Amino acid sequence: MTTQTGSGLVAIRRAFESIPGETWDSVAARTPMATPFSRHCVQRAWWDAYGATAHDQTLVVVDSAAPDAIVGIVPLMHRHEIEPGDVAARTTIRHRPGCELRPVPESATAVFFGASYHADYATVLAAPSDLNAVCDAVAETLAMQDATRWDVVDLRRLRAGDPATDALAKSLEWASPQAGWIVTREQEDVCPVVTLVPGMDYEGYLGTLGGKERHEIRRKVRRAEAAGEVLLESSVQPINDLEAFVDLHQKRWGDDGLFPPTEGGAASRRFFAALFEDCAPSGLVDLSFLTVGGRRIAAGVTFDDGEAVYYYNAGIEPDARELSPGVVMVARYIQRAIELGRTRLDFLRGDEPYKYEWGAVDAPIERLLVQRTAPAAEGL
Repeated sequence: MTTQTGSGLVAIRRAFESIPGETWDSVAARTPMATPFSRHCVQRAWWDAYGATAHDQTLVVVDSAAPDAIVGIVPLMHRHEIEPGDVAARTTIRHRPGCELRPVPESATAVFFGASYHADYATVLAAPSDLNAVCDAVAETLAMQDATRWDVVDLRRLRAGDPATDALAKSLEWASPQAGWIVTREQEDVCPVVTLVPGMDYEGYLGTLGGKERHEIRRKVRRAEAAGEVLLESSVQPINDLEAFVDLHQKRWGDDGLFPPTEGGAASRRFFAALFEDCAPSGLVDLSFLTVGGRRIAAGVTFDDGEAVYYYNAGIEPDARELSPGVVMVARYIQRAIELGRTRLDFLRGDEPYKYEWGAVDAPIERLLVQRTAPAAEGL
C-alpha cells in the first residue's frame, strides 16, 4: 500500500514504557487539541493500574530516514471488546445511555486508544503540519503490518472539533477499499462545557444564567455560608489524602462508585494514587476539599492545562445534604477557574442534568470504528 502523501513517515510499534516522558510530552505540546488525558503521566497511571487488562500497541511515527526522531504518537492497546474479568475490574468502555453505537461481537479483538476506559478525550499526537501524514502512516500500519492482529479498530473519545478526528477518518476511509474495511463514524457521547468569558467576573458569569438557576445557586451558596466559612482548598499532599477522597466518593456512590472492595476498586486506588503522585506536583491534577466551618463535606479531582479546568470526579458527605455540597463545590470551582484566567470548565463525559444548570453546552465526542469486510491478510 502507498500512502496518500508519500511523506516517508512510517508508524511502528514501540512499548509505552520505552518512550521517555519528556519525549512524549514534547510531542503532546505540539498538538493543539491535546488535553491532560494525553499527557505521559496520565497514560502511565492507567498502565500502572490497569495494564493487566490490555496489551500495549502504542505506535510512534517516524521519518524512515531518521527513525530516532518521533514525529507523532498514537497511544493504542488491544484486548477483546468484552473481557471475562470486565465486571470485576470495571473496565468496560461506557458510552452515552440511549446512544445506539454500531455493534461489535464481544469476542472481537479490538484496538482502542490507550486509557480509553478512564480518559474522556483522545487524539493523535502530532504537530498540525504533520497530522495528515501521521494519520496516513497509522492507517497503513493497521492495514498491512498489523493486519492479522485485530478484528476491529474501535477508536473512542475523539472530539468532533479536533482536526485529528477528520484526518484519521480520512486516512482510514482512504485505506478501506484496498484493506477490505468498512469505516463508521458516529457520535459516542457529549461533554457539557461551560465557557468563561475572559475579563468577566463571577457575578458577571452568574448573570449569563437563567433567572431560576441563578437564584438557586445563590440561595444554596448563602445557606452554606451561613453555616460557617466556605473554602475550597487544594490538598498539599494528595497522596496522603487519597483515602479521605475515597471515603467521600464511596459515601456518594456506594457500590456504583470507583472504589468498591473488589479487584476493580483496588485498581482504581492504584490509578488515582499514580495520578496524585506523578501528575499533581506539576499542577496538572488537583485534589481539593470543600469545607464549611472546618468540616469536610465534599471533594473533587480536576485536571488543569492552563486553559481549562476539567471536572473529573467527586464525592460528597450525604449527611451534609442540607448544605448542597455539590452545588457549592461547583460554584467554588468556577470562581477559582475565573480567578486563574481559565476560559472553560469542562464537565467531561455524560449529560447529567446538573451540568446544564451552570450553562454548559454539549461538545460531542465521536467514535471511529473499522470493521473487516474481507479476511485478514496472511502473516505480518
